[in-house]
Amino acid sequence: MKKKNILKGVLFVGIGASIYGMLATFVKMAYHDGYTTSEVTTSQFLLGIIGLLILNFIQTITSKQKLSSPSSKEVKMLMIAGTSLGCTSLFYYIAVQYINVSIAIVLLMQSVWFSVVVESFIAKKLPNARKVVSVIIVLAGTILATNLINMDIELDWHGIFWGLMAAASYTMTMFTSNTLATHLPVFRKSIVMLCGGSVVVFAFLFFAQIGPIYSDGLKSLYLNFTENTEHIHSFNYSIFWTYGFILALFGTIVPPILFNIGFPNAGLGLGSIVSSLELPVSVTMAFVLLGEKVLLIQWGGIILILFAIVLMNLPSKKELKIAEAV
Repeated sequence: MKKKNILKGVLFVGIGASIYGMLATFVKMAYHDGYTTSEVTTSQFLLGIIGLLILNFIQTITSKQKLSSPSSKEVKMLMIAGTSLGCTSLFYYIAVQYINVSIAIVLLMQSVWFSVVVESFIAKKLPNARKVVSVIIVLAGTILATNLINMDIELDWHGIFWGLMAAASYTMTMFTSNTLATHLPVFRKSIVMLCGGSVVVFAFLFFAQIGPIYSDGLKSLYLNFTENTEHIHSFNYSIFWTYGFILALFGTIVPPILFNIGFPNAGLGLGSIVSSLELPVSVTMAFVLLGEKVLLIQWGGIILILFAIVLMNLPSKKELKIAEAV
């Protein structure tokens, strides 16, 4: 692989991760302006699908060769896999309602060791010593990054729960994205997966905001989960031209494109290391734009998590020998 291609891959993955890291800050700003989780996710997914349809159309008419189309079986599998994409956004944005963005992103990054567990389960083989050490470092970094050693700190358990649910869902998204219908053009694959995610997002919109307006039975069911009725009101369409475009661009259009260009050039290991830029970028954005307090001990925890990601993805001596032989 040429050096310039590796540098190109690192650049694209780094920019993609940095853009994705900014997303939660804009979500929090949307909440401050009175928008709901349903409105945020709905605008992001709808505008994301429209944007990808336009890009897919341009790619189709400008491509010199015929592009692959998904079979009916692949469409079904990608839509099912896409539900995890919808759940990730939904759970992550709900978590941001209860806890700081800087804490939420740390919880989302628990997908680092979640993926080790899933990988071991699928392979039916215990992880190697380096991965186990990396997981321990991630957990230690999480304790510092969330400032749990400070007994006076109060973390809303709702936010912790939804943050970990987002991490679990994000783990499934990563696995399905890298294994299903890999021959398809990125735009076509992303459109189908977004449609699957939209089913989850629209279901939540109906259950948590629109449905209870017209059905007392549904409202009673909704109140079993929360006493907060502020979200039960007509859809505020202004979200589409205030935050929707930014959320779609930063969340569902630009990062996937950059990742799909960057990862093949950078390689999965190096790409995973560079993509961890999402963590410090997200925390920095929350610090600068939202004024969230981030202590020195929390930065120490973030550095530990980043170190664990690097350690986990460094090639082994055996892999280096194979690469040199090739």
